[in-house]
Amino acid sequence: MANHKSAVKRIRSNERKRLRNRFQHKTARNAVRKLRASTSKKEAKKLFPGVISMVDKLAKKNIIHANKAANLKSKLAKFVATL
Repeated sequence: MANHKSAVKRIRSNERKRLRNRFQHKTARNAVRKLRASTSKKEAKKLFPGVISMVDKLAKKNIIHANKAANLKSKLAKFVATL
């Protein structure tokens, strides 16, 4: 158990941030899955900007690595183009 007041506060804030990060990461993963599952080009083009935006935000907040975001965006763009 933490001995200092600031350490206790840090534990609380870290838990809140962890839960927020998990939620955002899971939401983005589900959006990527939904995009990859789409079969029509029209639907995929509609979903694509939102998914890219989510991935960029995750990378900006260091929830995922910038290179992972770039790889995801590249693969998704290629997927949408080949539909």
